[in-house]
Amino acid sequence: MEISYKELTQLPKDSYILIDIRNEGSLKYGIIPDAISITHELFETDLDGVIARLDKSKKIVLYCARGQVSLEDAATLQDNGFDAVSLEGGYNSYLSALIKQQDDAAADELKERTAEIEKSIRKKFHKVLFSPFAKACKEYQLIKEGDHICVCISGGKDSMLMAKLFQEIQRHRKVNFDLTFLVMDPGYSDVNRKLIESNAKLMGIPIVIYESDIFDAVDTVDKNPCYLCARMRRGHLYSKAKELGCNKIALGHHYDDVIETILMGMLYGAQVQTMMPKLHSTNFEGMELIRPLYLIRQDDIIAWQRYNGLKFLQCACHFTETCDSCAVDGTSASKRLEIRNLIANLKKINPYVESNIFSSVENVNLATVIAYKQDGVKHHFLDTYDE
Repeated sequence: MEISYKELTQLPKDSYILIDIRNEGSLKYGIIPDAISITHELFETDLDGVIARLDKSKKIVLYCARGQVSLEDAATLQDNGFDAVSLEGGYNSYLSALIKQQDDAAADELKERTAEIEKSIRKKFHKVLFSPFAKACKEYQLIKEGDHICVCISGGKDSMLMAKLFQEIQRHRKVNFDLTFLVMDPGYSDVNRKLIESNAKLMGIPIVIYESDIFDAVDTVDKNPCYLCARMRRGHLYSKAKELGCNKIALGHHYDDVIETILMGMLYGAQVQTMMPKLHSTNFEGMELIRPLYLIRQDDIIAWQRYNGLKFLQCACHFTETCDSCAVDGTSASKRLEIRNLIANLKKINPYVESNIFSSVENVNLATVIAYKQDGVKHHFLDTYDE
């Protein structure tokens, strides 16, 4: 019923069909070469359509993130006359093989790969990655003389790219500031921890790792565990950063996160607000949070990742580190995913919809707003209407 990744690599490529059953969002973070995408959802909603796409003369190998849900789908295909198996360990087993390959690379080969990654930022992706990074830093005054910035690395594509962009802008020496690249391990699986360490080595990022027990703490929480996890991680990062002598923490939220947050606030929170490019901490005196990827598009980050053949963690969250099809409590139908799909559909009609959403919170006209809050105090248009 299962096949190991090593056994899979020994099979003739024309003897099997490799199927990735993770959702479309997961595919952006990487896919095993030569695999085709048939999501787990289709096995439940359109099994006949799935069967029609497959060749019974070949072995069918299915995988999700950790080889859990793919076992079920393999059994379903077996019941319908297919020679179907699940990839043991799922996509993570493929990542483990890549990690070993990177770790076994010679020092000269590793140095060459690091140089290629850095060159891609300076040349091919300079306009869409470094330029908007530098623009955000200047426009929102994110970096100042004498800063010691804690670059918070979750292991995902966004935070890893952010680390490289910080190294690049520091190389220009227009402002003197220090960097600490901090990885908080809230209880990662062994493969995820090794992937972060291996990628940091490959990309030339001198990370500092410290452990916490956040995943264990939120495992026992039934209501809003993701919210609690995010709050706890933020607090731990501030505390550790201050301990290390930093005055700022940098998070890897990008342009798409910003516009999604604006719409989520309007449609689900009944409020107009945005994800700010920087914030003063209310609980840690003298500390600031900055978001230097504020003007960078997610598609450009993904293009850079794929160009360099990099594989990163999909998510730092314990509840979704498998994949959306393996997750519980309807993670695949999250509000943020709904908003993301809504924006994508609106863009088909209006190609400027994303920039319009972003600009809407820069062009607020208080004379046409019924009410607004400032420093916790509500102001109503009737307060000064007759003046």
